[in-house]
Amino acid sequence: MSMINKQELKSISSSIQTRDVTSLGKKTGNVYKAMCVISKRANQISSSVKEELHSKLEEFAPTSDNLEEIFENSEQIEISKFYERMPNSTLLATQEFIEDKIYFRKADEA
Repeated sequence: MSMINKQELKSISSSIQTRDVTSLGKKTGNVYKAMCVISKRANQISSSVKEELHSKLEEFAPTSDNLEEIFENSEQIEISKFYERMPNSTLLATQEFIEDKIYFRKADEA
C-alpha cells in the first residue's frame, strides 16, 4: 500500500475502541479541531485506498460479457477480501493522530 504499511494495518484493531476525547483535544487545544484533523486525514486515506483498489481491479475488467469469467476470478476475490478486512479509514486516522504521525497547522500560520 502506498500511504499505510501492511504491517501497521495488522497492528490496528478493526473493532471500535472507546477514546478519551479530552486527551485528543490536548494536541490541538480544541476537541473540535482534533476531530477536524482526524476527519480530513480519514478522507485522504479513504480516497487513496479507493483509488488503489480501483486500479487493482481494473486489471480484471471484463472485455466480454462472459459470466463464467466474472464468477471464477479468484485473484479479484482475494483483493476484494483484503480491502474488506482493512480497518476503517477513521480508525486509521485516529491511530495516526494519537501516534503523532499527522502534521497539521492552523490556517493563519504560514
